Amino acid sequence: MLPREQTTRRLASADAILVTVHATAGSVPREPGAWMAVFADAVVGTIGGGHLEFAAIAQARGRLAGAAGEPVLRYALGPALGQCCGGVVHLRFEPVGRTDIPALATRLDAGRAPLALFGGGHVGRALVTVLGTLPFAITWIDSRDEIFPVQVPDNVRCEHSDPVQAAVADLAPGSRVLIMSFSHAEDLDVVAACLTRLRQRGDLPYVGLIGSKTKWATFRHRLDERGFRQQELAQVTCPIGVPGIAGKQPEVIAVAVAAQLLQAGLP
Repeated sequence: MLPREQTTRRLASADAILVTVHATAGSVPREPGAWMAVFADAVVGTIGGGHLEFAAIAQARGRLAGAAGEPVLRYALGPALGQCCGGVVHLRFEPVGRTDIPALATRLDAGRAPLALFGGGHVGRALVTVLGTLPFAITWIDSRDEIFPVQVPDNVRCEHSDPVQAAVADLAPGSRVLIMSFSHAEDLDVVAACLTRLRQRGDLPYVGLIGSKTKWATFRHRLDERGFRQQELAQVTCPIGVPGIAGKQPEVIAVAVAAQLLQAGLP
């Protein structure tokens, strides 16, 4: 379960202090927007660990017990905190409870990057397991409705689409796309649909196709016959995954692909 889901579920029965990295300067553990929810008996999420987090938890629990304080506090990451980063972190302390759940869920979801995964096979399942722990909002698409497992991570939405490529038109703007269906014919149709959308709207920052260089050479020829230009074909990544990882087990491929997506950047 992702930190957002853990937080909103706990808030149904207990109040918390939401601690957010409000601003930073210099070398610091986490970026603005990073957060943790401090409950009387638990902490969900992290602002970077170490003495900074320890001090923030103590401050938050004091506020849960009734202590007052400014909404934003400044922490210098030097000798006083026993951290040698050398930067400065401004933390916002915000009380949250049951009535804040809807707004908070929307707010904490805002940083997730949309991602479309075409294919529910072994690699697709391994990828959902890995990406389910990362800041993505995943639409998992397959032409076989029965392929999806009963339980999926909270940031995954399953969608049956037949023909499968029809789902491309409705993807959220800025979606990263991973293509790994059970059929090369389906893969080709999804790639063609993505290239058409890129030609019309240019809003898919990453289109990755599972397969070998030989598969991509065949696809390039067939896509060329469909009228796609070489500069358009250059927008497709195939093979996928960071270079230098040789294993072909689904879990190994999933880690390599997740790393490549993170290298490509999030919003």
